[in-house]
Amino acid sequence: MTNPCIICVAITGSVPTKAANPAVPISVSEQIESTHASFEAGASIMHAHVRNADETPSSDPDKFAALKEGVEKHCPGMIIQLSTGGRSGAGHERGGMLSLRPDMASLSVGSNNFPTRVYENAPDLVDWLASEMVKYDIKPEVEAFDLSHIFMAALMHERGQIKELPYVQFVMGVKNAMPADKQVFDFYVETVKRLMGPDAPWCAAGVGPNQIVLNEWAIAAGGHARTGLEDNVRWDKTTLAPSNAALVQRTAEICARHERAVATPAQARAMLGLRPA
Repeated sequence: MTNPCIICVAITGSVPTKAANPAVPISVSEQIESTHASFEAGASIMHAHVRNADETPSSDPDKFAALKEGVEKHCPGMIIQLSTGGRSGAGHERGGMLSLRPDMASLSVGSNNFPTRVYENAPDLVDWLASEMVKYDIKPEVEAFDLSHIFMAALMHERGQIKELPYVQFVMGVKNAMPADKQVFDFYVETVKRLMGPDAPWCAAGVGPNQIVLNEWAIAAGGHARTGLEDNVRWDKTTLAPSNAALVQRTAEICARHERAVATPAQARAMLGLRPA
């Protein structure tokens, strides 16, 4: 395969702490530094959450603004994707940062179980988040925790709630949600192509030890890959991951084994139909 692979680095998330891995970047300055190293290692997209000083999740638009400004300064052209996930806020608070007009934002289009809670995405909230993304010209990355979420993404595109061709990310390996199952993964790929066209771009993310498994599956199948300390704080069973950049570099090495170039930010923007940097 010769089509370039877009690498997304999920730098922090809402759950991992420095107690789990000291390399998890918490402050905005740490996040900018970690993103810059990941950018130099080959990441074209940064997926961002922000935290309070005590490491608890936050949805503070000012923190997102400072992070966005720093990444734009130090990582020219990198695609900035802000999280509207439910751990850091409730209701419209989850989309309070969308007025910053990032290139992309995550969009969960349905509910599912997480390890200790229900990840609730009520239809009216999903509709509102999608409308804000249309309003501010933000491309959603649809987080598919379940097969039904792929069908919902296609329906929302048909309704005009997602303007451009949806970019779907399969999330596998979350406890109580969809496990990392190769036959299911293959069916996800087939379903995206059937509903959205054979050239529709897609991505995959694996949680914990499934991260490298999903990297391999996605890159081999012609999709794009997500890595980073949000999803996985370990390098292997006995070793902590040294950094986000190290995980990006490992993903880039998988690309090389499958004879796929790592997409530059400019290539990634063109492939996803994003505005120029």
